[in-house]
Amino acid sequence: MPTAENAIFYYEAGQDPTAMVALTDDGDHITFNSAANFWSNRDGYSPVVRPNGLMTGGAVIPGVSGSDDKIDVAALICYLAGVETDVGAAADEDITRGVTTDTHIINSVTIDSGGSVAIVAGTDHTEFSTTRGANGGPPWIPTGSIEIAQVRLTSVAAAVVTADEIFQVVGTHVERWDYPTWDEKRIRVTDQVVGYAGIDFISALPLIHSDDAGSTTAGKKVYAEYYEPIWAELPRAENFVPPENSHSVSSKQVYGGTIGASTASLGQGSFTFYPLDGITDNLIKLANEILLFKFKQNRLKDPYIICQGKLGIAPTYPAGDNLTAGATISAEEVSQRAAS
Repeated sequence: MPTAENAIFYYEAGQDPTAMVALTDDGDHITFNSAANFWSNRDGYSPVVRPNGLMTGGAVIPGVSGSDDKIDVAALICYLAGVETDVGAAADEDITRGVTTDTHIINSVTIDSGGSVAIVAGTDHTEFSTTRGANGGPPWIPTGSIEIAQVRLTSVAAAVVTADEIFQVVGTHVERWDYPTWDEKRIRVTDQVVGYAGIDFISALPLIHSDDAGSTTAGKKVYAEYYEPIWAELPRAENFVPPENSHSVSSKQVYGGTIGASTASLGQGSFTFYPLDGITDNLIKLANEILLFKFKQNRLKDPYIICQGKLGIAPTYPAGDNLTAGATISAEEVSQRAAS
C-alpha cells in the first residue's frame, strides 16, 4: 500500500516580485492570465490589479465659452498601463459634425495612452448605429486609450453642443477601471493541469478597441503587479491534511416520506512539524500570514497538492520530549490537485 513516507512539504518562504505588467486575454475576454502559475496573497504581497479605465472625475459638458461644436472635460484620475494618471481639465475641445445628408455622427471622448484628452470621430450616416466602427456608430478606440463619453449629433449645421447630446453611461459610453468587477484566481487548476494565475471578469469585456479599423478587436487593457512564491521545504513535517469540503445532510419529514438537502462546508487544513526551538523558526515567524503550501506524496514524482490559506500555529514545549507545533491552514478555497 502507498504511504507518505517519502513525501515532501513546501511552504511559501518568500516572494518574487513582478512589476506592473499587461495580463493576457485567454480569448473569451473574461479570463486574463499572467505568466505566473501562482500569486501570493501574503499581507503586503497581494496582487494589485488595474484595468485601464476612469477612476473619478471626467464629467463632459457643453463648452462654457458658448462656441459652436465645443465641449469641456473636467479634470479626472484614471489608470493607464497600470499607472494612476492625473489628467487636467480641457476646454473647448472640437467636436466633428456630419456633412451634407449624413447628419448623424458619434464622437468618442477619450483619454489617450499619453494621458491627454483626445476626440475620436466616427463615420457620419443618415442614422445612428450601435455597432462599433459602423457608419453612424461609435468609433473604434485605440487599444491604449479609454473612452469616457460619447457626443451624438444629428445636424450638420454648426451649433452649440447641448447636454442631451452628451452620454456618459458606465459600460456603454464610459470605461471605468472597476467595471465589470472580477475575481482573482491566485491558483488556477483545471482537470489537474496547472494554469496561470490571473483574474476572471464577471462578464466579457466589450470589444471596442482596435488600431486597425476593426480588423483586430480587443477589450480594454488589463494590468497587474504580483508576487510569485519562493518555495522552501519544511523539514520534520508530518500528517498533512489539505483543506477540503465536508458535506452534511438535513432532512424533513413530509406526508409519506422525507425530503433532504445537502450542504457543504470548507474545513481547515492542518499539519504537524517539529521546530528547532519553537521561537526563531522561519515558519513560526510566519504565523497568521496567508501563505501558499505544496505537498508531494512522493518527492520523486510529479503530482502534488496546492493550497493557500492563513497559517495558524500552536507550539508545544514539553520538558522531556521533542518540541512540536500543530499548524492549521484556514483557506478560502479547497485545495487543488495537480498532475505535474
